[in-house]
Amino acid sequence: MTRPPVLLEKVIFTLGISMTFINIPVEWFSIGFNWTWMLLFGDIRQGIFYVMLLSFWIIFCGEHMMDQSERNRISVYWKQVGPIAFGSCCLFVFDMCERGVQLKNPFYSIWTTDVGANLAMAFIIVAGICACLYFLFLCFMVYQVFRNISGKQSSLPAMCKARRLHYEGLIFRFKFLMIVTLACAALTTVFFITTQVSEGNWKWGDFSIELSSAFFTGIYGMWNLYVFALMFLYAPSHKNYGDDQKNGRDGMSSGEELQLTTTITHADGPTELYRLAGKESQE
Repeated sequence: MTRPPVLLEKVIFTLGISMTFINIPVEWFSIGFNWTWMLLFGDIRQGIFYVMLLSFWIIFCGEHMMDQSERNRISVYWKQVGPIAFGSCCLFVFDMCERGVQLKNPFYSIWTTDVGANLAMAFIIVAGICACLYFLFLCFMVYQVFRNISGKQSSLPAMCKARRLHYEGLIFRFKFLMIVTLACAALTTVFFITTQVSEGNWKWGDFSIELSSAFFTGIYGMWNLYVFALMFLYAPSHKNYGDDQKNGRDGMSSGEELQLTTTITHADGPTELYRLAGKESQE
């Protein structure tokens, strides 16, 4: 590219790397090697992907906040990404309390003692509550993005027909992607909570949670499809719309002149739409 990659492209690239890392079939080596750390390694891989996926959703929505003045800097999102990193470190410590000890004693379980069982149950409850709060916060951010885009759509009728149809199609596809993002986040939250409950053998009387392989395959398949869709849709485009770009301001007064840029004010960036801002708002 003739420009440096923007933040959204960097995050999507890192998310793709973490998805590839979790897809590598390292478990096949257990056929010929007695690797006792395989379960711990699998938890670490999944934890890295969780951190990247949750951080990506925050940055993805934040970069599409069209009224936000600062963009394209990871420091803008430290208040949201920081708690995600801290929570992941806490989960890693909790996992090490059981998986780490099992490297020397395979029969050890934190649930065998009353203190350990109470501590583990409290930790799982807190983790589930935090996951639900994160999902609610993500829904709020998506709502803000939808509201901002709907407010800017009133500027579309002033464009020429070809350009208007082009941006209407892009906005529709973007809204559809945001809905898919919410669905993916909801299923990921349910998957995280159920796996934590199942891992701790949490039972309510005769009721117990059993996760089938189809559930695991469905969730991992959903993650792969979602990440690949993001990489394809947000790849830097080489397309040029010719005269439509030059004639896009036809019929518009100078005071209503629109600038259709990316959400991070790069005209050749990966999201050549999603910001329909007036000249005054950019100033």
